[in-house]
Amino acid sequence: MPRTYALFRLVVFVTFSATCALIGLKTALGLDFEQLQQALTSRFGQTQLPVYKDWQALLAESKARSDSEKIRAVNDFFNRRIGYADDLNVWGQSDYWATPIEFIGRGWGDCEDFSIAKYYSLINIGIPVNKLRLVYVKATQNTPSGPIQQAHMVLAYYATPNAEPQVLDNLNPEIRPASQRPDLAPIFSFNSAGLWQGTGNQSSKSNLSRWQDLLQRARAEGFQ
Repeated sequence: MPRTYALFRLVVFVTFSATCALIGLKTALGLDFEQLQQALTSRFGQTQLPVYKDWQALLAESKARSDSEKIRAVNDFFNRRIGYADDLNVWGQSDYWATPIEFIGRGWGDCEDFSIAKYYSLINIGIPVNKLRLVYVKATQNTPSGPIQQAHMVLAYYATPNAEPQVLDNLNPEIRPASQRPDLAPIFSFNSAGLWQGTGNQSSKSNLSRWQDLLQRARAEGFQ
């Protein structure tokens, strides 16, 4: 088994208790498109409304597609229509997790924002929560001064519980199985059902607190 694939698979599952940051989260997400559009335009104006409308149309058109078609359509949409920028430039903060409406409204975002928007979109068009994980990784990138590692987030899709995950990423727009992404070293992953801890990393608690904050803001916008 290739090392990267093994790291995506050989993790300990931690079930969330009543004290977990994800308490009360539903396993299915509905969208109130009228409320979402109002949230978008009241905060960001009309500039990104065409992207929002195209996103809405994509979700409507994708519900009858196969899982593989769904993940490709959603991955391609956000990678092509939204630009990459770090949180400091977009939000004036070192680490901010944007809701999909904030992401679309700004028209820019970082790796967490790409992954979260894809996650919400795929759940809405029928991908079960248990097939998706938001994965924190260390990504190796080649630079003129040599390879460097940086914190990064991707979305992983599991066709079955034991399947090799497919990686949806904004750094590499091509969806590839984890074994073909040796540049990614998973640290931990999570979704609305639980946390999969691959190392003794202590950052998961604070990151899941950001996730809970995002969920509350998303519900206020119209994500149910």
